[in-house]
Amino acid sequence: MLAAAATAAAFLSTGTAAGADPGKTPDGIAAEPAPVVLTGRLVGPLHLSAGPHGSVTVSESFAGRLTRIDSRGNQLVLYETPDWTVAGNAQRDGVTYFLESQGAGPDPAELGGHVRIIEETGHQRTLGDFAGLETGDNADGKTRYGYRDLPEGCAAKLPPNMPANYEGEVDSHPYGIAVTEDTIYVADAGANSVVAVDARSGKTETVAVLPPRPYKITADVAASNGLPACVVGTTYDFEAVPTDVVVGPDGWLYVTLLPGGPEDPALGPRGAIFKVDPDGGEVKLVTEDIMSPTGLTLDDHGNLYVASLFGEGVLRVDPDSGEQTVVLAAGLAADVDIRGHTLYATVNALPGPGGPPDGHVMYVELKDGRPNSVRPDIVWHT
Repeated sequence: MLAAAATAAAFLSTGTAAGADPGKTPDGIAAEPAPVVLTGRLVGPLHLSAGPHGSVTVSESFAGRLTRIDSRGNQLVLYETPDWTVAGNAQRDGVTYFLESQGAGPDPAELGGHVRIIEETGHQRTLGDFAGLETGDNADGKTRYGYRDLPEGCAAKLPPNMPANYEGEVDSHPYGIAVTEDTIYVADAGANSVVAVDARSGKTETVAVLPPRPYKITADVAASNGLPACVVGTTYDFEAVPTDVVVGPDGWLYVTLLPGGPEDPALGPRGAIFKVDPDGGEVKLVTEDIMSPTGLTLDDHGNLYVASLFGEGVLRVDPDSGEQTVVLAAGLAADVDIRGHTLYATVNALPGPGGPPDGHVMYVELKDGRPNSVRPDIVWHT
């Protein structure tokens, strides 16, 4: 996912500081509170979870660091490692859970990954073995990706680095996490699957493999990507790359998916949200046509809130109609969470070319499942 992301740039110019007075409208009526910048100077804040007393925990993935931020914006490093990638985190009953892995994608390191747990006492332990599960089972090893029904002779005209078809390869990148009393659910962006880890024994098993994401090749896409004309009108089945998982009020798991291939806006909004039955593994499409969904949370009303990394910011998505509404306009929104009536998000999550990392956490107050303010008093420059 980050190969395309590393080329994106967005820099923040703030007009609202933490604790700012929202002021009044021209009619003298108290204005709705604008979103607030809680803290900045974060290095690749790709994941966050909301905790008690206005605190949030952020995974600074590019620094291999887990950082807790209090309601005043003060930062405290909980964990740091030079050798592993730190990904999704969650909090439950005073215990902090997060994912760390190595070797995903082109990384030459040996494949490895697990859940790390930090107890209230500070004691640490690990659970699960995502690399072992994927190496042994290769979750999507029988899933076919690539072109459907290419015309005769067309495969020979494809670029050398683009096979006409292939099956899922062994890869694991535990990325998003959701914690229940008995089970830790993980969106594995390398295995293209949702994985369950028993919270007591650490037993790790695949819940479901997410289905390929089809895309019909147009003449413009073929020309801009150096593809032969014979692929125009064919359908390409991209890998479904799960980025986050949450447990819905109906007991199903809701999962955001990036489509494989270009993850920038070049091919349009191709992301989707699926729901997965954690018991039987049944998979259903909830909604699609979302630009680069990388973070997900649900409110008490069942509304879906999605961090759209290369889109307009944080979106509220109606689960029935699929209608999308921008609730927090921001650049490079990577993750989102709700606690009480407050929505938190990491934004500006990727550093621009030549610029220092300056990821931010922002929050906005919600009312009846809807934001009090749609547009923040913030200017973003690309």
